[in-house]
Amino acid sequence: MKFALTGAGGYVAPRHMKAIKEVGGDLIVALDPNDSVGVLDAYFPNCSFFIDTERFDRHLEKLYYSDEQINYLSICSPNYLHDAHCRLGMRVGADVICEKPLVINPWNLDQLKEVEYRFGKKIYTVLQLRLHPEVIKLKNMVDRNQLHKVEIKYVTPRGKWYDMSWKGDVLKSGGVLANIGIHFFDMLMWLFGGVEGHQLFIDEPRRCEGILYLESAIVKWFLSINREDLLEGGSTPNRSITIDGEEVRFDNVFTDLHTDVYKDVISGGGFGIDDAAPSIQLIYDIRNS
Repeated sequence: MKFALTGAGGYVAPRHMKAIKEVGGDLIVALDPNDSVGVLDAYFPNCSFFIDTERFDRHLEKLYYSDEQINYLSICSPNYLHDAHCRLGMRVGADVICEKPLVINPWNLDQLKEVEYRFGKKIYTVLQLRLHPEVIKLKNMVDRNQLHKVEIKYVTPRGKWYDMSWKGDVLKSGGVLANIGIHFFDMLMWLFGGVEGHQLFIDEPRRCEGILYLESAIVKWFLSINREDLLEGGSTPNRSITIDGEEVRFDNVFTDLHTDVYKDVISGGGFGIDDAAPSIQLIYDIRNS
């Protein structure tokens, strides 16, 4: 299996490189405007590399008309570029594995579905918490006929660089809700059903808080990238969910699920546009409430 990748210099790209290697794939070409991508040497030292999208595009098209056509384009680029890079991947004959959020604005999903149909290719997104063993266990235990009380707290510290990067620009990233919250909102709806209402209490560039009313749960949620919001004395991210007074933590295996995502896609599973749609609609609604 041959892969290409956009966003090779980004925070999440090494997880995708590791996953590609562990499923037996070969990353043959990568793109990033930043040339500090020495991490490629640890996984695919023979990978071709481009800093210009136009040359990357041309190279993929050359591969398309040769025996080296890629099978998958992995997208780790900034959120606002996901839409365009999905289209690029399908245009050169590849299926797409795209980081979250698949898009920032929900109306772009309908357009991507049309492009999927036109090219006969598939767009998959990374909703790795659905593959988390503890979440699957919860899925089997949750009683949809009961109204559960849920609290979720996710604090993952980021330095001042965050505010100056594209992630700090809500028009390019979707804000904290999209950058760090979308996995959890997707998981909550997967566990407890559709959205019946929401309230937003704190809406700041680096943290937000609210209540989410689902079919079978009332969820109090808190998201932050501020170090001072960590548990007292803590230095690592806090990721926990409490359901009816019982806490489940995700600290140990959260970063090890991308390989599971790739295995799921390659084996014929994977999460597509329709799976991504509810959480994208929700964060858009909360952001604009």
